[in-house]
Amino acid sequence: MIKKDNKTNRENKEEKKPRVARESKNTRNSRDSRDSRDTRNSRGSRDSRNFRDSRPARGARPAGPQKPKEKHPEGAMRLNKYIAHAGICSRREADELIAAGSVKVNGRVVTEMGYQVLPGDQVSYGGETLRSERPRYFLLNKPKGFITTTDDPQERRTVMMLMDGCCAERIYPVGRLDRATTGLLLFTNDGELAKRLTHPSTQVYKIYQVELNKPVTKEDMKRLLEGIELEDGPMHVDDIQYAEVGGKVDKRVVGVQLHSGRNRIVRRLFEALGYEVHKLDRTVFAGLTKKDLPRGRWRELTEKEVGFLKMI
Repeated sequence: MIKKDNKTNRENKEEKKPRVARESKNTRNSRDSRDSRDTRNSRGSRDSRNFRDSRPARGARPAGPQKPKEKHPEGAMRLNKYIAHAGICSRREADELIAAGSVKVNGRVVTEMGYQVLPGDQVSYGGETLRSERPRYFLLNKPKGFITTTDDPQERRTVMMLMDGCCAERIYPVGRLDRATTGLLLFTNDGELAKRLTHPSTQVYKIYQVELNKPVTKEDMKRLLEGIELEDGPMHVDDIQYAEVGGKVDKRVVGVQLHSGRNRIVRRLFEALGYEVHKLDRTVFAGLTKKDLPRGRWRELTEKEVGFLKMI
């Protein structure tokens, strides 16, 4: 009985061995699968880390030879800048003229953007030869009786007569003052700046001293601030105050601030309310004043004043 029991036990053990072996194999397969995944994940992590490390830093220049910066001959100038300096128009408008084939260099039409004009080149537009000159800026305290134009077929007195001899460059007035209006008038050959100062979107402010035929009422001052309807649309002033004359307030004289560049706008505003303008004097233009500038005289702007104008 004892032997039989031993045999039975041995058979039971042998029957159990394959099951244990199978379980061990499954365990090894499971461990191998886990190890394989861990190895791949580890490699993937290292690969990702290496990929990130190999990327160039943000803002860094890409590796490899760089294209050398194109050098232009000394004294060369972009064609659109040349045209703007000649006082024809702004640089943006000059680009449009170039693209349209309206500009010639040395007798040949040039439509290339960025074309460089060399010293001695002849640039023409509309059949006229242009001269690119260094920018100049002057302020005139205009007297009464001069018209704002560069040339008058009727041979009347023009503001250019007052600027005669101020510089060798060709300058022209920025905006206009009518014949009877006195005060500040800017002159320059900087076409780009002139365009910006006269464009409605820039809203350059001006201050006028207006002398009228009768006292201005508070009600009319309020109407001017709120806006009145003119033939070319509604218009209002930014500010209006009584002015002092001889140390006393004179209600027939007012200071008016506005930013509109419409023709004869101050006179038309008061005429619409039944007033007659006797004198009109522009005392401030784009932050420039006529302090220490006698009537009929001019002065050149300082670098600080030019810089201020270019920031408007």
